[in-house]
Amino acid sequence: MSQSIHPSVFIHESAIVDAGASIGENSRVWHFVHVCGGAVIGRHCSMGQNVFIGNKVIIGDDCKIQNNVSVYDNVTLEDGVFCGPSMVFTNVYNPRSFVDRKSEFMSTLVKTGATLGANCTIVCGNTIGKFAFIGAGSVVNKDVPDYALMVGVPARQIGWMSEYGERLDLPLTGSGDAYCKHTGAKYTLANGTVTKSN
Repeated sequence: MSQSIHPSVFIHESAIVDAGASIGENSRVWHFVHVCGGAVIGRHCSMGQNVFIGNKVIIGDDCKIQNNVSVYDNVTLEDGVFCGPSMVFTNVYNPRSFVDRKSEFMSTLVKTGATLGANCTIVCGNTIGKFAFIGAGSVVNKDVPDYALMVGVPARQIGWMSEYGERLDLPLTGSGDAYCKHTGAKYTLANGTVTKSN
């Protein structure tokens, strides 16, 4: 297998990038990172110290994966995803050391712009909506709506977040409008869904 690594990619001398891996331009692979041969990583990504990227992993552009994160098989990160330090992905729902469940891997999708806080856990088989914000230490065991702010164990929704990363003055249910205080963008809640209108 041949590698497809853009010439502008920085790879620290302590990192291991297996043959066949694809890494887009201006991405950075820092100390003690291991990228498996089947991984596809986009442009302008950063993989911090001691990150592991599995074979069946797709990572979009502009993603930041902080120290000590393992992105296991069947995880897909769309563009602009932030993975905080030591956060956890799983790919088997009910692991046992003595039971081989590699054929039972479940897929996890993290949509554009989502933030996964430090030490949070994303249980496999779930989708994290675009620009959702998962608080540090939370355990997500169900799908998360776009723009949702989630905290706790198990994670529960306590609010809504703007694309800029500021909490919006919207009710959890019902309807309403709110504006991001930094960008002025308008967000509308209707039928349990938040949309950005400008």
